[in-house]
Amino acid sequence: MPSPQPLTKPLIAALALLPALAACSSQPAPPPPLSAEALAAVMPDPGAPTEQLAREVDELFTKDGLGETRALVVMHGGEVAAERYASGYGPQTRFVSWSMAKTVTAAMIGLLVADGRLTLDAPPPIPRWRRPGDPRGEITLRQLLQMRSGLRHTESGDVPYESSEVRMLFLDGRDDMATFAESQPLEAEPGRQFEYSSNTTVILADIAARVLTRSTDPEARRKAVADYLQTRMFGPLGMTSMVPEFDRAGTLIGGSLMHGTARDWARFGEFMRNKGSYRGTQVVPRRWIEFMTQPSPRSGHYGAQTWLNRDPPEGNDPLFAERGPSSLFALIGHMGQYVLVAPDRRLTVVRLGHSDSAERPPMVQELADIVALYPAR
Repeated sequence: MPSPQPLTKPLIAALALLPALAACSSQPAPPPPLSAEALAAVMPDPGAPTEQLAREVDELFTKDGLGETRALVVMHGGEVAAERYASGYGPQTRFVSWSMAKTVTAAMIGLLVADGRLTLDAPPPIPRWRRPGDPRGEITLRQLLQMRSGLRHTESGDVPYESSEVRMLFLDGRDDMATFAESQPLEAEPGRQFEYSSNTTVILADIAARVLTRSTDPEARRKAVADYLQTRMFGPLGMTSMVPEFDRAGTLIGGSLMHGTARDWARFGEFMRNKGSYRGTQVVPRRWIEFMTQPSPRSGHYGAQTWLNRDPPEGNDPLFAERGPSSLFALIGHMGQYVLVAPDRRLTVVRLGHSDSAERPPMVQELADIVALYPAR
């Protein structure tokens, strides 16, 4: 019997390539099947591919590294396209706004301007700023709304208790937040530079109280603002769950603390998407919503108490400007509260939960994936 012949080098090389060739020719592994819970979150005819939308929603609740999503509502064309809640939360749960409240406060200011009680390009009625020689008397309502008042402020820092926001909310300013915020000196010429400031929004809330009542009684101030919000905004929008918080001086904590269900936050997003109109009623003037969602002169990524998906500061994109759409705007709150509004897609996406600073960027990209499922019209 003849002895076996040794393999030639070309044949050895060909055999070595077989596993790689097999891998190249194989199809990618299909994604795992969707759970019944994932599929149940998507409504019939959601305006996007049902399984893709269900998978994107499911990833927000199950994917590692995104934090905890507690509620998600997707609305398309005025109808709920998807809705899901984590265990322990549901349609009746009120969620804290954190800084999403700023946009609500700005809409309230718009109503007061429309009523003729405030003027956008005039100094607001803050008595301590109207003393002779006080340079803060040059600050206008527009500059406050666009976060360019020039008042000294540190929103956050390496030492939390040194933050102006923390001091106002929790330390020496907590009983009378407006007095704390309005007592800060100028650190820049009014209108010159953008500086995001929760304290500025409390000033706006104090201005609202001052024009709605002459009383300095805390309960009278609280009632005046709460009634105005209810009768002029929350009631007409059907936002029946909303609970705004006030400090001991009766000032609305308008930059941080309003509570509402995910559905009510979606209603507010839809109201913004429809430029102040809700079910055929113009609740806030259309031009005011346009003002809120246009870039301010000192920051392309921010309007009037509203974030914009464009021109982010270098190295810090709060949304997803590279992916668009540029017309998208948002309410954004601490620890990952989002109401995204994409008018060109007839889309509102609400995500509420808890994500730390490392988890928020990848979580926001997951929200961008949902937006991308809906084509522009």
